[in-house]
Amino acid sequence: MFSYLIGGIILRKTIMLLYGEDCVLIKYELENCPSPALLRLRPFIACRRFHDLAKKTALFDTDILALKNGFEINPREDMPPLFIQTNGSPRFLPAPMWYCNFEYPAERERGYEWREDLFQPGVLEIPIKNGKPVIISASLKKNSRQLQKKWTGEETRRVAVLTGDEAVAEMFGGEDREHIRQLLKARRQFLIRTPAGRPAVIAGYHWFEDWGRDTLIALPGLTFCSGRLQEGTEILEAIGRHERGGLLPNFFAPDGRNNAYNSVDASLWYFWAVQQMLKHGGALEIVRTSLWPVMKRIVKSYMAGTLYDIYMSESGLLHAGNADTNLTWMDAVVGGKPVTPRFGFVVEINALWYNALCFAEELSRSFGEKNLFPVELIPRIARSFQDTFWIEDGAYLGDVFSQGALDRAIRPNQIFAVSLPFSPLTPSQATSVCSKVREHLLTPCGLRTLSPAGSAYRGRYEGDSVQRDGDYHQGTVWPWLLGPFGEAYLKVAENKVEARAFLIEHLRAFLRRHLPVAGVGCISEIFDGDPPHTPRGCISQAWSVGEIIRLYRLLQEH
Repeated sequence: MFSYLIGGIILRKTIMLLYGEDCVLIKYELENCPSPALLRLRPFIACRRFHDLAKKTALFDTDILALKNGFEINPREDMPPLFIQTNGSPRFLPAPMWYCNFEYPAERERGYEWREDLFQPGVLEIPIKNGKPVIISASLKKNSRQLQKKWTGEETRRVAVLTGDEAVAEMFGGEDREHIRQLLKARRQFLIRTPAGRPAVIAGYHWFEDWGRDTLIALPGLTFCSGRLQEGTEILEAIGRHERGGLLPNFFAPDGRNNAYNSVDASLWYFWAVQQMLKHGGALEIVRTSLWPVMKRIVKSYMAGTLYDIYMSESGLLHAGNADTNLTWMDAVVGGKPVTPRFGFVVEINALWYNALCFAEELSRSFGEKNLFPVELIPRIARSFQDTFWIEDGAYLGDVFSQGALDRAIRPNQIFAVSLPFSPLTPSQATSVCSKVREHLLTPCGLRTLSPAGSAYRGRYEGDSVQRDGDYHQGTVWPWLLGPFGEAYLKVAENKVEARAFLIEHLRAFLRRHLPVAGVGCISEIFDGDPPHTPRGCISQAWSVGEIIRLYRLLQEH
């Protein structure tokens, strides 16, 4: 809501997106105005995709069709028409013109094109007075319903959703209840249906779309931990239908045909998401009939070998990629080359692999089926994992074993070897890993992606796109990693009460500071590694919100 004060007159503007429709409503309300007034609006139209900027062009069709309560414009052949309508009795005054060179300083700082041209079709004049709101609709379809009814209907729907969230919020008290309410409200924006009707998760706003890895990591917090078990299960089933050669899409293309199968871990996170589904009340029968066939194909494909040099070695560990690939979540590329080359045997990939095989063995027994692999494979992988990644003189796990050498960089990826349901580590190793991560990587906002002691550490995420991509996983803080860190910390703690108190206060301090800034009420994608840990990247990120919700639920359970 925006409030404008002119003398003693107040004009309030409220913006509302309608659920399930390509429509935005804008309400104007007048207060303290002694006589009827005239609201004069000049809409600016970009008509572009969110990664682009509009430019004045002769190909832009400026013809305007007047409607009874607004106007219609169809400026581009590759896009649908736009309908601007009101609930009042407007007068539309056509005055088509271009306003050129709107300047976006933030885009300039980021090294992108930063000037945009916007088209103004004309002026809408609408009578307005106290107690009689004016509602404007901008939609891809002509509105036949009264706009006030549409507004009221959306408000009613939102109240019903909030009522459903209260069952989760009531598990908490005081400050935590308010934080969880805000996070539950924030998480709804990520759960969408594609134009084809597939349930999906938007990875982040404003720039991300439908990503497989992000979806599976965010899914438990957004759905299973938030009282939306059925919706989360439907998303798992939908993702599973896109399995190809053991791989799940890392990116779902808008056209539904050109999905990108270029990650090794999306398929392994699928196992973890199913584990979380079962933990929060999911039906084992649904797993058996809908999800287990996908999981078996993944295991068989990875063991036999599939695309991108993904295969199980004689040691039982999983190999993935080469010098030109970026198959893990640390996937930034500059000049066509990965910034953090992570090919060969990667620590969190093999932690996920171990967890997936242990879970597959458990499910085989539950379903009375023959195991997918020899019984000695799992202990062999645990031994190989420790032999390959454990650094005795530092008491932590290296990051990548490649071309005969172990990368000893202290990174957060090692925490998954502790946090996942099945761990290949000894209890003392798990405790040491948590201590190392806390000492070097924990910040008030999440975990750094590299220890400040590392020579490649970058404490600020700023500059043009090349510099930012170079910094993305070289010390930048990711709040979603608080989920696995908190889970691991609780697991190894001798005093669970003290561990819980430490984590809950850490969460409270973070949310008190961050929720009122950046994407207000949401959690940003990343933060600077150095204090004051400025928020960066997307202002609202699915796995940031999802994993903080999941951590809150973990703490509530303890």
